[in-house]
Amino acid sequence: MTNQGFNSILTRDIFCILGLPFDAVNLSETSSLISSDIENKQRCFLSTPNLNFLVTAQSDLSFFQSVVDSNLIIADGMPIIWIAKLLGIPLRERVAGSDLFDKLSKQKERNTQISVFFFGGQEGIAEQASKKLNETSQAMSCCGFYDPGFVSIEEMSTPNIIESINNKNPDFLLLALGAAKGQAWIQENIDKINAPVISHLGAVVNFVAGNVARAPIFWQKYGLEWLWRIKQEPNLWKRYFFDGLAFFKLLVFKALPLAFYDKWLKKSEDFKIPATINYQHIPGAYIVNISGSIHHLNLDNIKQTFVDILQGEPVNVEIDCSEITYIDSGFIGTLILFQNHLNQQNRQLLLQNLPKRIYDLFKLNNVLNRFLF
Repeated sequence: MTNQGFNSILTRDIFCILGLPFDAVNLSETSSLISSDIENKQRCFLSTPNLNFLVTAQSDLSFFQSVVDSNLIIADGMPIIWIAKLLGIPLRERVAGSDLFDKLSKQKERNTQISVFFFGGQEGIAEQASKKLNETSQAMSCCGFYDPGFVSIEEMSTPNIIESINNKNPDFLLLALGAAKGQAWIQENIDKINAPVISHLGAVVNFVAGNVARAPIFWQKYGLEWLWRIKQEPNLWKRYFFDGLAFFKLLVFKALPLAFYDKWLKKSEDFKIPATINYQHIPGAYIVNISGSIHHLNLDNIKQTFVDILQGEPVNVEIDCSEITYIDSGFIGTLILFQNHLNQQNRQLLLQNLPKRIYDLFKLNNVLNRFLF
């Protein structure tokens, strides 16, 4: 892991929503970040969690990990934005993967076209999308496509397949394999692929090909795109039904209690206590002491400390939480990133001496099973 990777803790404005981290970016900012990564040939694993991602990540550890490993995580679902507003989290805008792709494809200021490779989709759809994109887009061109069929991750990850993608030298590798399989394929092959930007954007291939119409803006704005998708693709009804039930459960038992509890805590004097952090290196561990009220507006010193520790001795980290009076989703999101970087170095993070209110906040934010206590 490079220092640039560590420094993403400093540069990313990230928040935890019901156990999953999200970057607080809008469509314009996301487009600029992706364009910059393409121009600089800098790797970006883009994940676009919607409600199905959120629900699946609750029980599928590998799927959850694929999101945490991503370089950019955008909220592609109105229910996520509704929860963010309920909890006072500054995710103000849904950033749909299809909207992002459309915006990139219409950039007029680009000197060179973005080369796209379509991987997956229903039989014949990737080829159709390739032709349509080359006919209609000013800023994009399709350099290749491949339909692996309904085979295993291993069978669609052979050296010949990887080589066929890399030989086309795409700027943007777009997958359409189903969310779980797509994220798993990226996790398996990301270090072998030379494309700067890699993302699973399954519906985009259908939209570009023209065999599925995008929902009208009104339907998108009011979170009714799922109804439109069922009308277009009736086989999706079961997924949306069970995702809806799971979302209702999370709303009732996690999000609403958290909203009321958080509001009550912010009225207390403990919320006003300044945040402090210090650490010491002892044989075999870093001992970190954090105190006070910790929220996304006062995280700079904590983020810098985390980066310093990541650049230090490769030992485990223990955080004493006994003096913490408040945490918000910004701190939890940052903590998820910090732990992920530690794990990549074969190091562990241990949270100790949690006051009951902090334990309750971890529980309501749906991350108790994400940390060692």
